[in-house]
Amino acid sequence: MRILIVGHSVVDNINNNIKPGGIFYSVLGLSNFSGKDAEISLITSVSKDTYSLFESVYTKINQQYFQFVSSIPNVYLKLYDNCEREECYSNLTEKLKINHDINFNDFDGILINMITGFDLELEDLKLIRANYGGPIFFDVHTFSRGLDKNNKRFFRKIPDVKEWLSKIDLLQVNEYEIFTLSNNKNINYIIKEVFDYGIKYLIITKGAKGASIYYKENSIIKSKSVEAVEVNSKNSVGCGDIFGAVFFYSYIKSGNINSVLKTANAAAGVSTKYNSFNEYKNLKEDADRFIN
Repeated sequence: MRILIVGHSVVDNINNNIKPGGIFYSVLGLSNFSGKDAEISLITSVSKDTYSLFESVYTKINQQYFQFVSSIPNVYLKLYDNCEREECYSNLTEKLKINHDINFNDFDGILINMITGFDLELEDLKLIRANYGGPIFFDVHTFSRGLDKNNKRFFRKIPDVKEWLSKIDLLQVNEYEIFTLSNNKNINYIIKEVFDYGIKYLIITKGAKGASIYYKENSIIKSKSVEAVEVNSKNSVGCGDIFGAVFFYSYIKSGNINSVLKTANAAAGVSTKYNSFNEYKNLKEDADRFIN
């Protein structure tokens, strides 16, 4: 299986702890969960002064689409238990360059994670869609947030949302981001609206409340939900990215939405108990314990 991942690499600053972040978590989750079953290519930007943060994971994947820049974004995070986190950015870099010579149809799936919200422009997504017949997974992530004069992020309605969503197949949002897809604040209306744009699946992650997936069957919107797995959660940073990566891989592999949702939910849940990136080597084994 060949999967292309697209998104910015960032440096996370959490309580003065410096860690790799952004698309790093998508790669971390996919590479450890799939083992040798998936060949991963990554379109991202990296810098010489911070590459050592990402090296242990990025050296295991195809780096031919890496773009070297003088600096990559720094994200200062404030985490809360009962509401969405606060983010402040520095060193925001330009969008990723999409090479017109890439044969996108060489890939079994393309996962786009809008880490900074500036990872791609609409014309880039149109280019990918026009030259690719397979499934495109799109995580809204920070595309749901604008940027104020102090480089703090705030939720806003996504500009040209219909055009963006008409070019993808699977859409992931969390329980806050869903409301940035429309001017309407009725969640049932929003769900219907995004399906009118042409997506096949809508996934809503809900943290400690689990996750839901919406899909159409005989023109009727249906849904399935799972509760969060019970673990000793220590750190939720990156768990949404883990969810998306494992979901997309499992979807390509089996297509069984019931099992795919349970698998991704379990993987995201167990990832929150890890203290180190080295523990992710146990991701599949740990997740399987909650499924079987």
